Amino acid sequence: MDDNENDVVMDGEDHRMDDGPSAANGFLDPTTTTTTTTTTGESSLLETTLGQSANGTAQDEDQGSDPTGYPEHLRRRGLLPTGCCYDDRMKLHANADFGPNPHHPEDPSRIEYIMKTFKKAGLVFTGSDADLIRIIETEPTKYMWRIPAREATREEICSVHHPAHFLWVEALSRKTTQELRELSTRMDQGRDSLYVGSMTYEASLISAGGAIETCKSVVAGTVKNAFAIIRPPGHHAEFDAPMGFCLFNNVPIAAKICQADYPDLCRKILILDWDVHHGNGIQNLFYDDPNILYISLHVYRGGEFYPGKPDNPMTPDGGLEHCGAGPGLGKNVNIGWHDQGMGDGEYMAAFQKIVMPIAHEFNPDLVIISAGFDAAAGDELGACFVSPGCYAHMTHMLMSLAGGKVAVCLEGGYDLEAISKSALAVAQTLMGEPPPQMEIPKISRDASKVLAKVQAYQAPYWECMRAGIVDVQEMQAQESSRLHDVVRRAQRQVLSEKHGMLPLYIQRDILFKSFENQVLVTRGIQAAKKILVIVHDPPELHAQPDPLDNTMEPHNAWVTDGVTRYIDWAIEKGYGVIDVNVPHYITHPEDTDAFTQRADERTLQAQVQELMCYIWDNYLQLYDGVEDIVLMGVGNAYLGIKVLLINRLDVKSRVAGVINFVNGSLRPVKSDVDADLSSWYKEHSQVYVANDHACWSDPDLTRKVMKRRFGNVIRAQVNGLTPMMAEHFPDVQQFIMERVGEGGGEKGGKGVGDVSEDGTGGMR
Repeated sequence: MDDNENDVVMDGEDHRMDDGPSAANGFLDPTTTTTTTTTTGESSLLETTLGQSANGTAQDEDQGSDPTGYPEHLRRRGLLPTGCCYDDRMKLHANADFGPNPHHPEDPSRIEYIMKTFKKAGLVFTGSDADLIRIIETEPTKYMWRIPAREATREEICSVHHPAHFLWVEALSRKTTQELRELSTRMDQGRDSLYVGSMTYEASLISAGGAIETCKSVVAGTVKNAFAIIRPPGHHAEFDAPMGFCLFNNVPIAAKICQADYPDLCRKILILDWDVHHGNGIQNLFYDDPNILYISLHVYRGGEFYPGKPDNPMTPDGGLEHCGAGPGLGKNVNIGWHDQGMGDGEYMAAFQKIVMPIAHEFNPDLVIISAGFDAAAGDELGACFVSPGCYAHMTHMLMSLAGGKVAVCLEGGYDLEAISKSALAVAQTLMGEPPPQMEIPKISRDASKVLAKVQAYQAPYWECMRAGIVDVQEMQAQESSRLHDVVRRAQRQVLSEKHGMLPLYIQRDILFKSFENQVLVTRGIQAAKKILVIVHDPPELHAQPDPLDNTMEPHNAWVTDGVTRYIDWAIEKGYGVIDVNVPHYITHPEDTDAFTQRADERTLQAQVQELMCYIWDNYLQLYDGVEDIVLMGVGNAYLGIKVLLINRLDVKSRVAGVINFVNGSLRPVKSDVDADLSSWYKEHSQVYVANDHACWSDPDLTRKVMKRRFGNVIRAQVNGLTPMMAEHFPDVQQFIMERVGEGGGEKGGKGVGDVSEDGTGGMR
């Protein structure tokens, strides 16, 4: 065996003992009172439970008590040691396929590396028995106190698993090597993702038994908290099937046993699963249980990330909307990230905004962490960036619950260095070291949307989640309107009163629902010689909520619209105007979400493309008298300009110039059928990009956006759409007038003379 055989997690017993009345793993049963002998025949130290003498009575420090028993005068909970459960025999679960590439991500060395790291960091005692007695008397919390692992019983495992599943795992120990290879080859793919070996059954029993003893030690007060270094992992294992490297679901088994054995001490349990993969097995085992709160932080990626969608469509997956069922409704919280790449900022925000508020409201008697470390920086399978310091902070926050009764049970994590450093940070925090000072990065915009949506889904079940969450169905019953519709109606009224603009009817069933009143035109536009088409985002909203109750008062909110000054100027100059407002929300018939994300780019592009091509085909293209058309895109809506240029080849011959204001994604304009489009776009455009845009932060990116397919890119002097439009208003006026010939430019000869005496240019 490796040098971990010589490690002693402080308990007064030599890890190497294998004779005498010991348990199956070579360790003494902590409840025995019999003196044992080592393999050398020397008398070993007497092992007892913490604070108990050999006859089972409470110790008194003045009596002749067991020198290795935990001192009675230090038995306040804060002075109890941190426990550690480890057993080399769990390394015997190994891939039966001993081919040219036998290595597997769920490798036996995972637990060995963690234990070695604990030893190197001084968390594990490795000295003599004499030193051990002195340490127990003077510094009993200096090292981790060993919790012996044992094999779980069939009855314990069947408290959560179907008996047939237990028998299936048990039968592995009787299979031949060839049978195990064939089984591994068949199952180590797809959703099963499992390998088996000749000792898989025994290792699985010890893994489950280690989780049980770890959690029971924490509940009973033998240790203040504990870390179980166990494998194979468990959180994917279903009621009746193994899955995802998992045979028995260790944490649910331990939770059930603790509830059964300690009904007065352990009624409500929080299971916090920070493995990068959703713990489908734990979720499904407790989906309708009101006394188990399961919170999972995982990569979801629309259900594509492992474990993916269940074979049975009626089985819930890791989606945010799955909140439990029956009496367990609200006791299932899925924080499913939209993609990989999440890091400290996202995980700390999730804890501060979702995990800890709900956990405190639930008020558990025990916290069990399903501690997979595959979201750790360096783990290629997870491809996330959570640092050891972040794991320490998350652990520290969870230690504020349940009187500090926290049991950590290892799940996934496949980079040996990353898993060891992360586990060490967690263990050091459990032992009382303060988490390291760290700078928390900003959370990504998409991740913040995920958290907002989780809050909305959980609001019906948790008081702490209700601040700022709107009951949409109640709003609909009261015939309320979404604010973006109210704002657009106000815009329409102002433009109607000021300029006589009217809504353009869109004769498309689906488009009409999304763009009703969103396209406004000046009267008599068909007779205009110059037309300005503005495709823009909705006006910007700025509001200051009440700091006490998060309510919003209308007098503390503002609407800013940078487009208005351009419409006023264009109409004054005799232009016809088509004003296209592109809402961030694309109308959906089942409009019941309190928080609705912006339409994704694919959905937005499909609808905006259909809309812009509809306007071009049915209106602009048919206006024979139009001499010049100017296109303007503002914000994300400038996607409409791009799709029009690409999908209608005759646009170039009719459009005098293009102006875009960009504070989001810069979009290239290029065509597979028109090789000259990018060059034309470069020569005929002004693309103002916000001063703080990411493209200016890197010289390589800056060079890329200066290429012709991005247009004539200009760095704005300010940030934000409205300030940009105000700052560059004179420049845009000059550009437009030059393009249509009013400023002595390339098209000269047409301009102010085309405007009628009343300033309408014959549009009435």
